[in-house]
Amino acid sequence: MMFFCVALAAPLVNFAQSETRAGGEPHPAQSAPLQTPDPDAFYKLGPDSLPQDGVPKGEIRGPFTLPSNAYPGTQHTYWVYIPAQYDPSIPASLMIYNDGQAFMNPDGDIRAQNVMDNLIFRRELPVMIGVFINPGRRPDQPEPNASEWGDRTTNRPAEYNSLDDKYARVIVDELMPALNKEYNISKDPERHGIGGSSSGAIAAFTVAWQRPDNFRKVLSNVGSFVDLRGGNAYPDIIRKSDKKPIRIFLCDGRNDNRGQRPGEAYNEARDWFSQNVRMMEALAAKGYDLNYAWGINKHGQKMGGAILPDMMRWLWRDHQFSSDPKDTVERSFNVPKKSTEKQ
Repeated sequence: MMFFCVALAAPLVNFAQSETRAGGEPHPAQSAPLQTPDPDAFYKLGPDSLPQDGVPKGEIRGPFTLPSNAYPGTQHTYWVYIPAQYDPSIPASLMIYNDGQAFMNPDGDIRAQNVMDNLIFRRELPVMIGVFINPGRRPDQPEPNASEWGDRTTNRPAEYNSLDDKYARVIVDELMPALNKEYNISKDPERHGIGGSSSGAIAAFTVAWQRPDNFRKVLSNVGSFVDLRGGNAYPDIIRKSDKKPIRIFLCDGRNDNRGQRPGEAYNEARDWFSQNVRMMEALAAKGYDLNYAWGINKHGQKMGGAILPDMMRWLWRDHQFSSDPKDTVERSFNVPKKSTEKQ
């Protein structure tokens, strides 16, 4: 499932000085040697993550502003991806990405809009609307950006790392009604997915955990299932709770934050990779529809971006299709309806 493109000459980095976490915070020093090839240099975006000639491009609309009742005094900025194949008369699937500015950055490590363009065109994904939503902020606070995802400047830590239902209320009770007014989105929770990186990943899981009747697909990249606001409790919670109808793909790397700051003892509750493994073990023990990939990456989106197309294919593998050999529409590329009518 995973693919690697090996660089001919990888740069050397000092782990104790150079690493930062996905949200822009410095993260704990690793127990790896001080000088080693940068493991992130070995992850490259493949063709499914890049614009392709002949592939219809979706439209990104926004930014839009969503006032929040769950977090009074704050608002959420979001953008909406409309695939070229979207037909308002046909219900579309839905995929929401936390830390939206990072997932839709055209020069970033994820470039989710390109992945959706390419995979929808080849019928490897259903026609889906994508939503890129940023953490909540007060009107006087700056919008998250590539260097500061909002941990120091917005409501991100409280929204994303808490295990309560407040952020689920933002998505289900505030965002979804706004989307349903504008777009024909399927009401089937099996056709609703949500994902994120780092704290955005645990937030995605919490939305599905709190509201499985609304969201059942979770994409988690380097998820912060650690003791920031008690996220390391999830494995025990999962084992003690009834199984929920959630499908989840976890990915993380052996060089993610490993829970040891300079001069301090190792703290497993702050070991990102170890806690992601604990999540996998708990979900597997309960029989969840689960997939996972462990790489050698650091805390960030390098590996997650490289394998995003495969993560999306797996999460959405049961979307409607026809195996009829006489179904010529099914065997052709998924082109916009207007393009078909012109032919």
